[in-house]
Amino acid sequence: MFKFPIEAQVYATDSGTQLTGDSRDLLALLPADSIDLIMTSPPFALLRQKTYGNELQADYVKWLRGFGEAAHRVLKSSGSFILDLGGAYERGKPIRSLYNFRVLIDFCDTLGYCLAEEFFWFNPAKLPSPIEWVNKRKIRAKDAVNTVWWFSKTESPKADVTKVLAPYSERMKTLLKNPSAFYTPKERPSGHDIAEAFGKDNGGAIPSNLLQIPNTESNSHYLRYCKMLERESHPARFPSDLPKFFIQFLTDPGDVVLDIFSGSNTTGYVAEQLQRHWLSMELDRSYAALSAIRFMDGWPETQIRSSLAKIESGTLMRFPPSPVGLFDDQLGTARPKPTGTDGPEQALLFT
Repeated sequence: MFKFPIEAQVYATDSGTQLTGDSRDLLALLPADSIDLIMTSPPFALLRQKTYGNELQADYVKWLRGFGEAAHRVLKSSGSFILDLGGAYERGKPIRSLYNFRVLIDFCDTLGYCLAEEFFWFNPAKLPSPIEWVNKRKIRAKDAVNTVWWFSKTESPKADVTKVLAPYSERMKTLLKNPSAFYTPKERPSGHDIAEAFGKDNGGAIPSNLLQIPNTESNSHYLRYCKMLERESHPARFPSDLPKFFIQFLTDPGDVVLDIFSGSNTTGYVAEQLQRHWLSMELDRSYAALSAIRFMDGWPETQIRSSLAKIESGTLMRFPPSPVGLFDDQLGTARPKPTGTDGPEQALLFT
């Protein structure tokens, strides 16, 4: 059973709820072993303070450890914790900070997480940075890769790579049409045994742990509506394809996905589309409220403005239920009220 104070609830759908508050405090309200996937990107340990808040490099590992400890308790033994961390440089020096690797070691050695696998998110659209070393002095290459740590509580978290197969290359498609014309089954010098099954069409290629996903969602309805409303969008958003990959890879429909630094709530929105339950936690209530426009796609401008105004004034709004009605069938909840009306007064989210 998930319960949160009414004042912590910002808005809800039939599949999830946006919460506001310190996620360490909110995590303490969740039952142990209740979450299937935590997908999040915390503020990075950058040298400059950002409007959305970020910790100094010297204090970062200890600060993030508190969230990792609280998350470990609520994660199922079959669950996973995906942590996206961008790199940084030391102040005034053309050498890299090791903070993201220190977080990795600390989570495993201190908190007891397992490193299931390391991933690297390559954003080819990322602007050249840092300016001093790349643009001005031209002594370093552009920083375009984030480390993405896949943590788990056990050695065998739930995972199915066949759910995230990559499209075959044109060369592979040609090979599959006539495998015998391209290779002869035998053991290679490397020790790999290339058998006849190598030419079988499995529906796609096994993806690598290098995820090439451009962060170019300039035309998303979230940004369009922010511009229409003359509101400042959350400045640190990851593209929807990043959480989509891990949600499909590591969960099944009906599982619970959690983001403890939700920002503009990309994770919750993607989880909703993939028929997962979701919980999103954001410290800044204004960002949490503004993220509701992700669930207003196609609405008239007047309804968007009036609904957002209600949410920002403290009204708990419940959006229309998803087509599958997952909560009613699997977890149970109070029936949502009609679109545009106030949400339930009770603190019970679902059981």
